[in-house]
Amino acid sequence: MVECLAVVERGVVISAQDATRPVPWWSFTKTVLAAAALVLVRDGTLTLDDPLPEKPYTLRHLLQHRSGLANYGDLAAYHEAVARGDDPWPVTVLLARTSAEHLRYPPGEGWDYSNIGYWVVRRLVEDATGQDLDAALRRLVLQPLGIASARIASRRADLGSVAMGKAGTYHPGWVYHGLLIGPVEEAALLLDRLLSGELISPCLVNEMLRVHPLPGPVHDRPWLVPGYGLGLMIGEIGSRKRVAGHTGGGPGSTIAIYRSLSGRLPRTAAFFTAGEEQGRAEAEAFRLM
Repeated sequence: MVECLAVVERGVVISAQDATRPVPWWSFTKTVLAAAALVLVRDGTLTLDDPLPEKPYTLRHLLQHRSGLANYGDLAAYHEAVARGDDPWPVTVLLARTSAEHLRYPPGEGWDYSNIGYWVVRRLVEDATGQDLDAALRRLVLQPLGIASARIASRRADLGSVAMGKAGTYHPGWVYHGLLIGPVEEAALLLDRLLSGELISPCLVNEMLRVHPLPGPVHDRPWLVPGYGLGLMIGEIGSRKRVAGHTGGGPGSTIAIYRSLSGRLPRTAAFFTAGEEQGRAEAEAFRLM
C-alpha cells in the first residue's frame, strides 16, 4: 500500500516518507480555496459578511458550510457515475440534480458539509481575479507561500503520475470545486505557513480558526470535540489537544493534513494512504504531530 508522510516544524520538513510523490489533495483543496478567498477579502475585493448578489448567504456561510446549499456527495447517482468511470456531468445537470436553488435551511441556522458551496467559492475567486482556478490559486496562495509543484488537475491525463490507489481512471472534474494535486510535503508546508500568518493577517487567521461546534465524538474517527472554521476542520482529539487542518478522501485514497494548536511549538503533519479509511489517516497525522 502506498503511504506518504511529512512532518514540519518552524517551516522545515523534519520527517518524511515518499513525501515528494504527487498525490490528490482532495478536500484539502477547500483550505486552499478558503485562503484564496481571504486574500481577496484582505485586498478589499470580497467581503466576508455581506450577502452575495441576489443570494441570502455570505462568503463566511459558504466557507463554514452554513449556507444551506446541498451536497452532491449525497447523491447515489453521483457515486454510481464515478464508479463507472463516466465523464463529469455538466454543472447545469449537477445543480438540477441537487436542487441547488432550494436551500436546506436559512443561511447561518444550520450546518451541512457542502461541496456545492465550495464550487460557489471557486466561481467567486475566478470571477474576482479574471483567471481560471489554477492560475488564481498559484497567484493568490501557492506562489506567496513558496509552494512550487501543486496544481489543479482538470483532465484524466493530469493524474497520470499521481498516486491514485485503485482509482486509475478517475476524472478530476468530478471534484467541482477543483482538485489540487501535489506532494504531501507541500501540503504540510502550505498549512504550516498559512496558519503562521505568512499569507494573511493574524486577524484573518483568527477568522479561519473561529469554530462552529459540531456534535461529537465522531464514530470511527479520532475527533472528541469536532468543529469547523473557514475551510478548516478544527477540534480536540484527546488530552485536550487541539488541531486544525483538513481531511480529504476520494476513490482509492485519503489524505489528512493538520497543525497542532496546543503546546509551545506547533507541528504540522500530512499523511496520505492508498485506502479510504479517513479515521486511520487522521489518527496517523495526529500521531505524527
